[in-house]
Amino acid sequence: MKCLANAFAMLVGCLWGCLPVLGAPSNQVITLEQAISLALKNDPWLHGSELKQDAANYRSVAARTWSNPKVSIGMMNLPTNSFSLNQEAMTQFNVGVSQLLPRGYSLAIKESQLKIEAFKFTQLRNDRKARLTTSVTELWLDAYLAQQTIALIESDRMLFEQMAEVAKASYAAALGSTRQQDVIRADLEIIQLEDRLVSQKQLLESATAQLSEWFQSYDNETQGYSFNSNFQSQSFSLTDSLPSIELVSPEAADASSYAREKMAQILITHPAVKAVEQKRKVFEKTTELAKQQYKPQWGVNASYGYRDDMPSGQSRADFFSVGVTFDVPLFTKNRQDKEIAAAIAETQAVKTEKLLLTKQMLSALETEIRQLTRLRERQTLYKQGILQQTNEQADASLTAYTNDDGDFSEVVRARIAVLNAQISALKIDVEALKTVARINYFFAGAESKANQSNFETQMNAGVR
Repeated sequence: MKCLANAFAMLVGCLWGCLPVLGAPSNQVITLEQAISLALKNDPWLHGSELKQDAANYRSVAARTWSNPKVSIGMMNLPTNSFSLNQEAMTQFNVGVSQLLPRGYSLAIKESQLKIEAFKFTQLRNDRKARLTTSVTELWLDAYLAQQTIALIESDRMLFEQMAEVAKASYAAALGSTRQQDVIRADLEIIQLEDRLVSQKQLLESATAQLSEWFQSYDNETQGYSFNSNFQSQSFSLTDSLPSIELVSPEAADASSYAREKMAQILITHPAVKAVEQKRKVFEKTTELAKQQYKPQWGVNASYGYRDDMPSGQSRADFFSVGVTFDVPLFTKNRQDKEIAAAIAETQAVKTEKLLLTKQMLSALETEIRQLTRLRERQTLYKQGILQQTNEQADASLTAYTNDDGDFSEVVRARIAVLNAQISALKIDVEALKTVARINYFFAGAESKANQSNFETQMNAGVR
């Protein structure tokens, strides 16, 4: 019995001490950086946003152009009794042209408004890139968690299969304290591990299938997908080590230096908030445009009237006419005044929209910061205590069993506890990185600050 027990202990120790990192065979290993790069490259939304910005810029050029002049051609004062061109002195062939002038500075304001609207798409793309980076990071980490959990379970399954064989041999030889329920317990644990393995494979396939959405090649020229991509859910795997994701603003997670007012000021520079700010500026231009309705709209016209010679052959003088037209905005109470009031109300409404978004983002950021703090505390607990103690407990229960002083079921429970602790520690590490990625989303405004400054300088210099 002692020889068999020692062999059992050596087998379990070797298998437990050398846990191979197992995974599904794959054609290519995708790192987190590669996944994010592919997602940003193959996102048609970004290309569509660029096209919308181009359209707005084209409209801004068209908005600054005057309306087309109008040309009129006609016969005036033609006698109905003979339809002769030289019978009456008033008969003339008339050619005229008229041009309607823009009202006040309305064209320049409209051009500026469309340029501001065009720049909004830049902010929306920056926000999309930040969101996409966070989303792909979370998907990649979900797939990584499932992949590594599968590796741990498969390693543990090998161990339990060997334990079950030893228990069956010991029970068949009627050696030691091994009982039939120990054999059944070992088989049951193997079945339960198989169930957990299938569940994790399901999670892995789901995550990789969602990731493969962003790996389909997209061509900006043809605006089409290549669905024959090599990156299918069954043809790639992930790296075996966790990536390093650092906080963009480490002081944000430091409770001692955290200031809500300061963080709110940082969030104002976020692309999503800037996009709302651009929307507010568009409505401000709408107010300016409405104020131009108080100014008269001028028009100029000129015409040339040709007259035929008299019946006697004497020539008649031709006529040239020139004039101006303008409207008089007298009845402004129910039109111009109300249009300005509506534009001002819309501008104020967008201000509340910006405030609401800032408050929501601030609350979400603080939630993530608190979660990261607790996750780091749990990481410390697992690294400094739980993992070590569960391993020591497993070793102690195995030693007691090999010395005929312990129970086989206790050995099984101890090994299951070690597996659960390892998976829990892995989940905490992954969740901490996902939280860091979500926190970094809120600091996506730093890189677009220079672009905003340059745009505002151009707008201030070019409107009037």
